[in-house]
Amino acid sequence: MSGHFQRKTATVVPRLPFLIHLFTASGAAFALLAGIAIVQGDFINAFVWLGVALIVDGLDGPMARRLSIGDRMPRWSGAALDFVIDYTTYVFLPAMILVVSGIASRPFDLIGAVLVVTGGALYFADTRMKNEDGSFKGFPAVWNMVVLVLMVLNPPQFVTLAVVVILTVLTFAPLDFVHPVRVKRWRLVTLAMCLGWGVFAGLALAAGLAPPLWIVLGLAGTSLYLFCIGFVHQWINSRRPKPLSEPRGGSPRPR
Repeated sequence: MSGHFQRKTATVVPRLPFLIHLFTASGAAFALLAGIAIVQGDFINAFVWLGVALIVDGLDGPMARRLSIGDRMPRWSGAALDFVIDYTTYVFLPAMILVVSGIASRPFDLIGAVLVVTGGALYFADTRMKNEDGSFKGFPAVWNMVVLVLMVLNPPQFVTLAVVVILTVLTFAPLDFVHPVRVKRWRLVTLAMCLGWGVFAGLALAAGLAPPLWIVLGLAGTSLYLFCIGFVHQWINSRRPKPLSEPRGGSPRPR
């Protein structure tokens, strides 16, 4: 009886880590729904599905780390799965919206989309995209958020193209961008700002991407915080006194 219970437990327990992988893979389904909405010109539902994929991406990582999925199911690479879906939802589909939505005319829309997908592909291949504190080195290719803000603000097309060019350049710049969960400094404030951004973005979608001024200001303000707070952290870190080097003949520092 006990042997049967142990065998049953052994078959049930591994299912939970696989369910986490399945949860991550559900982002691909939401990406497909977003892509269908883009083709149909339904950008509101496209952003809704991209938002759902963003929520999945925010939840699956902490769950995977808590359950040590990589050690328990080494056959399946959660990092590879996450990168495939993230590139689709953060980069490729927003680039499609940039072309199809008409927020920039041709050839500016194609130029911007090519910059987005090319710069994003190189960024996702960068093995040094993360700093020791969990922040991102360079703009983290969150084009889903950028394109949504551009559609709400509806700036002149040269401003839209300038934003795309600047952020593409910042992708490879030695500047830090905050990770709202992994960076510990002011994490509660940053998480609150992320939540606020999500609320304002949802209200903007509910208003048909033509919200009243207070929603526009709220979306712009929270976006500005999330864009700049990593620079503030980087500046604070640069002001810290550097540790004194060890005298000659001392023991070597551990790697």
